[in-house]
Amino acid sequence: MSRKLLAPLVGLTVVATLTACSGGDQQAPAAKSAFTYPDSKRDETVVDDYHGTKVADPYRWLEDDVRDNPQVAQWVKEQNAVTNDYLQSMPERKQIEQRMTQLWDYAKVGMPTKKGDRYFLRMNSGLQNQSPVYQMTSLDDEPTLVMDPNTWSDDGTTALAEVNYSPSGKYIAYGIQEDGSDWRTGKILDVDSGKVLDDEILGTKYGFGVNWLEDESGFYYSRFPIPESGADFQSLNHFQKVYFHKLGTPQSEDVVIFENKDEPEWGFSPSLTDDNRYLLIYTRTGTDRRYRVQYIDRTKPDAAPVTLIDNFDYAWGLVHSAGSKLYFVTTHNAPLRRVVMIDLDNPTEENWVEVIPEQDLNLDGLSLVGGKFIAQYLKDALTEVRLFDMDGKPAGTVELPGIGSASGFGGKAEEPETFYSFSGYTRPGTIYRYNVETGESTLWKQPELAFNPDDYESKQVFYPSKDGTKIPMIISHKKGVELDGKNPTLIYGYGGFNISLKPRFSVANLAWMEMGGIYAVCNLRGGGEYGEKWHKAGTKLNKQNVFDDFHAGAEYLIKEGYTSPEHLASYGRSNGGLLIGATINQRPELYAAALPTVGVMDMLRFNQFTAGRYWVDDYGNSANPDEFAAQIKYSPYHNAADLDYPAVMVNTADTDDRVVPGHSFKYIAAMQHAYTGDKPMLIRIESNAGHGSGKPTHKTIEEYSDMWAFIAKHTGLELPEGYGK
Repeated sequence: MSRKLLAPLVGLTVVATLTACSGGDQQAPAAKSAFTYPDSKRDETVVDDYHGTKVADPYRWLEDDVRDNPQVAQWVKEQNAVTNDYLQSMPERKQIEQRMTQLWDYAKVGMPTKKGDRYFLRMNSGLQNQSPVYQMTSLDDEPTLVMDPNTWSDDGTTALAEVNYSPSGKYIAYGIQEDGSDWRTGKILDVDSGKVLDDEILGTKYGFGVNWLEDESGFYYSRFPIPESGADFQSLNHFQKVYFHKLGTPQSEDVVIFENKDEPEWGFSPSLTDDNRYLLIYTRTGTDRRYRVQYIDRTKPDAAPVTLIDNFDYAWGLVHSAGSKLYFVTTHNAPLRRVVMIDLDNPTEENWVEVIPEQDLNLDGLSLVGGKFIAQYLKDALTEVRLFDMDGKPAGTVELPGIGSASGFGGKAEEPETFYSFSGYTRPGTIYRYNVETGESTLWKQPELAFNPDDYESKQVFYPSKDGTKIPMIISHKKGVELDGKNPTLIYGYGGFNISLKPRFSVANLAWMEMGGIYAVCNLRGGGEYGEKWHKAGTKLNKQNVFDDFHAGAEYLIKEGYTSPEHLASYGRSNGGLLIGATINQRPELYAAALPTVGVMDMLRFNQFTAGRYWVDDYGNSANPDEFAAQIKYSPYHNAADLDYPAVMVNTADTDDRVVPGHSFKYIAAMQHAYTGDKPMLIRIESNAGHGSGKPTHKTIEEYSDMWAFIAKHTGLELPEGYGK
């Protein structure tokens, strides 16, 4: 089933009119390559008409689910065989895996959550595939095991996706995730007895938003209709509804609380106020954080939903309630977000009360603990924490232990205790206990490491993009690196969906730096670092800004002597996988190697599968002529060509039902067909894994060991003597 690629052909052809094609399964002349790749059948008859432009899609068959199409399954097997042979030929790969395993093997402790008179937290002893749940009655106690997902499967691919503790801590509603899929199976654990109740919740995806009643008799949640057999990993999901589940009853008796039969693509999320009086329903249409808001007064029998916000113009998020007074974080007239109070007894806009005005920084998170608002702001992608009284008066700051990012700060409005984790690119998360009344942070848990963080450093720089916009980038490496242009360097980016890349620790990234590499993270437009304007500057017709920002980051690293094109690799996941595919098509000369991972590679058909329909908020829709014209220019699949590409290893997984693997399958088939050079065009296809969440530790270590070995080879990185021994 393998063949030698023989003759040149420039990638996929976008033509103005449909040209005559012969039989559907005939092979087009293939490009000459130094590698022998599996036979990727081309069907030249598959051509779509987009607003008068004919677009070829010869690898449409690779969109099929690997479980349903034996040809796709065989293709996957053969592609993996080529890739595995290549990776196993590298003696450094085993050393990298051995050292990464050593580095990974330290105790990881999550932040405590207090419910009733006990604390819950997740902990991992080091190399456990999944992190079990523990409880303590005091922070000085030795944690006792509550639930261990490592016992659910032999290979660790069955994961504990989420935990939702009941108000007293008597019950845990939790989601079980199989093989990395976004689908969840909901279960209920009685904590004291250790018994799993008979209750089972099916049809939930990405999480099911459990909102427990205060009396713990049941909870609200949202779910989709259960898909038909065989459609789990490909089909679009419609008609989400909000339900109430009464504890101890079968799901068939769950009551529909909210639905919209006229809008199959709308999604709904429930949220209870602190006193359980009001049930809020957020309605969304895509990934943009723009919601309609309705509420149900639970004190009134059979009360109908009342509309509070009747448009999809702004973000809304409930932070606190006091009777009829609801406190929201919103982008309404505030692209960087502000806090307003709406009294449901007098809810018209002219009666809203601004509590915390929009500040000079983007409001990234907000909680109410001990009578004070704890506001997490982003200052050039770094965390700054400010406190405010209930009336919005500034009440100080939380002094953080360095330059990095903080997360957490959950708790209760009436209790002063909260916890937060602080980390950076060279320092693992350290957990602090914070008292709102005294303003004191005390160290609670600090990891014991197999390396010295003080041997490394991070530096933030700003560089101009093509249009002059200043882009932040954090560069991390061992101390004492010489800027001679010869350092193997990995540049990472995302640039989409209002997601901010904040400094966080990764064992894998630390391993790359320990090996002698430099790690650089760009905060591209399309993210959320500077609020909604920054986000929108990298979406739809502005998407090229994201790629220009990344090009400029690579150019900065080269200009300043950190590296050179012969030593520079690029890496991105999901939307970041699209970023890498697009940028190596546009500027292949900048990179020696590239790792496009679980990426969105077909920009014309992404909305035909699973969650893809939501992404039109960021990407646009090929049904729109202007948005199609923008998409076709950068779509990685449609722009594969005979260029002087860097070495490429695509990464995906057979159970990825977020970005279906057909994206990566079609893309690498097009690259292997078009490219005539002597660098590898490989794909690594993980089995029994998804988009990333729930992946067991051993699979994660294997994945990064393969990726780092690949880019080390192609950026000229030589391992330190004795590395991994």
